[in-house]
Amino acid sequence: MALFRAASGGGAPAKAAAELTAGWMAMAVRSFSRKRAEDVRKINPKVPREEAYEISEGLMKIVKDHGPLTVSNTWNRVKEAGINGVNSKTHMKILLKWMRGRSMLKLSCARVGNTKKFLYSIKTEDDDDSVVTEKPVLETAKAPFKGKKAMKIKH
Repeated sequence: MALFRAASGGGAPAKAAAELTAGWMAMAVRSFSRKRAEDVRKINPKVPREEAYEISEGLMKIVKDHGPLTVSNTWNRVKEAGINGVNSKTHMKILLKWMRGRSMLKLSCARVGNTKKFLYSIKTEDDDDSVVTEKPVLETAKAPFKGKKAMKIKH
């Protein structure tokens, strides 16, 4: 109640109290509007633990052999390798998240032009999660953008 009384008096203390209230409210709105981060350590791999570890060995081998991979590229490699136990791309994504929770893999973000690519790679002891050391080789190439200027017809 004292905080609101100070705001009604006018002058410098009132201005400071109003700024304090506005700052607190902005922080509260920002913190409550964000979703809470998911705890990746508690991910259920949807298969028994022994089978999950066998599948994760195959996934680790793919990521280790082919460098930082996107989810789509990882799925293509899994289909080629024929790893038993991976039922679908969604199931593979759950397993990759489960592996991240056990510090087997790391997920890093690389900017490619004006887009972001999220890449899975092997996690080592000397890794810093915020730095991408290798430049990814992307298998999908985008065609150049042709805007309205390219479509104009000259007379």
